[in-house]
Amino acid sequence: MNGLAALGSELRRELGSRSLEYARRRGLAPVLSRGDPPVVCFKSEGESHGNFLPESWRRIAANPAWRKRLSKTHTSARSAFASYDGEGLRELDSCNSSDALLMNVFCYPRVLADGRVSAMLGIEDEASEPEFGFRARVPLARRGADATEVDMRLGNLLVEAKLTEADFQVARDDRQVQRYRDLEVVFECDELPRIAERYRGYQLIRNVLAAQALECSFCVLLDARRPDLREQWYAVMRCVRPPELRVRCKVLTWQELKGVLPRKLQSFLKEKYGIE
Repeated sequence: MNGLAALGSELRRELGSRSLEYARRRGLAPVLSRGDPPVVCFKSEGESHGNFLPESWRRIAANPAWRKRLSKTHTSARSAFASYDGEGLRELDSCNSSDALLMNVFCYPRVLADGRVSAMLGIEDEASEPEFGFRARVPLARRGADATEVDMRLGNLLVEAKLTEADFQVARDDRQVQRYRDLEVVFECDELPRIAERYRGYQLIRNVLAAQALECSFCVLLDARRPDLREQWYAVMRCVRPPELRVRCKVLTWQELKGVLPRKLQSFLKEKYGIE
């Protein structure tokens, strides 16, 4: 494992250790996966959930559209967790879930109220409610649209959130990317990063195409401890052709965003995620 590839693993180890200490202080009973380091998961307990701030959790539970996001299947639960402990686990139960982190922040009460978060993100409509798992429907060349899912839409902004993920996905083959209608309009295709015949940053390519089609801005929200992900984003962003689209694409770290969040939310991010 090279230095950059190890960064995600190091962060997973840190988050697991922090989550165990967080659980100990609050008398929570986490579920641990097999392996070293184990993945720490929390199950909902009535009106609370160990992976969420109480204020964010109450708002999520009361909003049917947000609550639906919680049902995302934990793809490795059956193999990685003991049979009875892992039963019913969902992706957002994991301490490594970037979606859970995103919802903790943007479902927190009045997080956009003072305008500082909106200003940092460049959101024009501060009254907008976040849409999680937004279906962008990126146009295809042969008519129709694909099933691209963006982590969050907030007003005129699309957000892709990352935490411990290894990368931004690699396309199965070049045809998977070349099927998009506006690919050559949006990108200098010969410059896009590749591994052999496969495009790297497939997720980012789709999301930038979604921003173009919807006339939105696009932000990658990642951890400052992951310079590898930042470099992957820059490798794709430098290939964007339209200048007006390029200026609508940005990267922001959780650490930068933390500085304009409510104090209780800041304390939670520092304690549970080491974001400071």
